[in-house]
Amino acid sequence: MIDKHISKNGVRIVLEKIPAVRSVTIGIWVLTGSRNESVENNGISHFLEHMFFKGTITRTAQDIAEAFDSIGGQINAFTSKEYTCFYAKVLDTHKDYALEILADMFFNSTFDEAEMEREKKVVFEEIKMYEDTPDDIVHDLLAKASYGDHPLGYSILGTEAHLKSFKPETLREYVKQRYTPENVVVSVAGNVDDSFIYKIEDYFGAYESPAEKTKILKPAFYANSIERNKDTEQAHLCFGFEGLPLGDEHIYSLIIMNNVLGGSMSSRLFQDVREKQGLAYSVFSYHSTFLDNGLLTIYAGTGKEQLSLLKDTINQTMEILINKGLTDKELRNSKEQLKGSLMLGLESTNSRMSRNGRNELLLQRHRTLDEIIREIDAVNHDSIGKVIKKIFNKPASTALIAPASVL
Repeated sequence: MIDKHISKNGVRIVLEKIPAVRSVTIGIWVLTGSRNESVENNGISHFLEHMFFKGTITRTAQDIAEAFDSIGGQINAFTSKEYTCFYAKVLDTHKDYALEILADMFFNSTFDEAEMEREKKVVFEEIKMYEDTPDDIVHDLLAKASYGDHPLGYSILGTEAHLKSFKPETLREYVKQRYTPENVVVSVAGNVDDSFIYKIEDYFGAYESPAEKTKILKPAFYANSIERNKDTEQAHLCFGFEGLPLGDEHIYSLIIMNNVLGGSMSSRLFQDVREKQGLAYSVFSYHSTFLDNGLLTIYAGTGKEQLSLLKDTINQTMEILINKGLTDKELRNSKEQLKGSLMLGLESTNSRMSRNGRNELLLQRHRTLDEIIREIDAVNHDSIGKVIKKIFNKPASTALIAPASVL
């Protein structure tokens, strides 16, 4: 059972008690990511994530790292297009200590200019590393092709030029605008009782950060194509189709359909492209869900001389899916696979904290596992067919990274 508490300032706290474990995972979720950025400050959400680890009024960056190493705990963070999360996993006996450090980072980070300049170099290297992995960056190109100038098409990392312009006051102003109480959820899962909620509220329940509410603009989907010349051994190809937003009534039909298309080793794309023709080592599909939009992506990488055959094979696989739908066996197996992954994913405090935090931040509701299972079981050939028709009746966006001889 999930206990939910809303502080007077609007911070939401969700707590799930799991008495059978000896760990506790605490996550601070903030409703901000690259989607909330502008052309000028693109990359600031991710850079802020780094800077929260670089020292507070009373702790250095090394102090923060050593604090968790000394108790055998873990601390980390990540940034997405729509949210940022800072989290720590510790033994239940160290939960108060972990909460105090997370709160110290959240409220008392100094954003020291010397630390900023050093950390910019770290992120510059992260950007270079990303640029050296075309099988990753092609997905960013697809987002740009699909969403154009909308912030959903921005890179999460930003660019070196953007980062160079950031000053301590730039970060503080962004925190003031986006790290407001109504945008924050603290999610806890593990061997902990309800009294921990009040300890969280002691840190997070009173702060104020007034700001004008900004309305996010729903993106349009564009069937654009972007190609980039890069001296690579493989050509990296992505197709993009407009998907479904978070909370859509047909989301489980889409997940099941995608699983059959390219979500597993038994999927059609894996079997047709890799197993039958040996065209690619890596081929898969996935669905990215946003508050008001979604993107279904197909990716494959192949030798430049096989690119045309790869495209034809993917198109043939999709044509059969569009015309004939799923078999009874595929529908049944995909349902069981989805239910199994859901249940197995709930065996760790980290995954439960993440599930609850994300649901509260984006949906403001929590369904039980039984309710989700019922929704999965309700998926049938008719609902799958509606999803296929909705998604694949429009042209796709494409992104390609390949040597000049291919383009």
